[in-house]
Amino acid sequence: YRALKDPVDRAQYLLSLRGVDAQGETDSALPFDFLEQQLERREAVAEAQDAGDAPALEALLAGVRADCAALERELAALLDADGAWDAARKRVRELKFLGKLAADIDAMLGDLDS
Repeated sequence: YRALKDPVDRAQYLLSLRGVDAQGETDSALPFDFLEQQLERREAVAEAQDAGDAPALEALLAGVRADCAALERELAALLDADGAWDAARKRVRELKFLGKLAADIDAMLGDLDS
């Protein structure tokens, strides 16, 4: 199944097997520190895009990807730990957020290349 190759989709599936909805509409909260960091990142991305600064966008993208890799490792450990479902659900939500940011930056870089 192709979607299970993506670590976030795979984690969502594993959580669903345990009755945990990682993308529930009723609980969309993310930690304040995480959101604050992402707001600052989005502002830096907007500034780099406005300036046409591809190297800055690439550096920001590398940072987002590094954070994703760290969260994926943490998520794997949480999924292996019996009963850490709530913490795993939170990491999935953060990874979804970062994945969207990475896709947005990647698209901006594509626009600069054209």
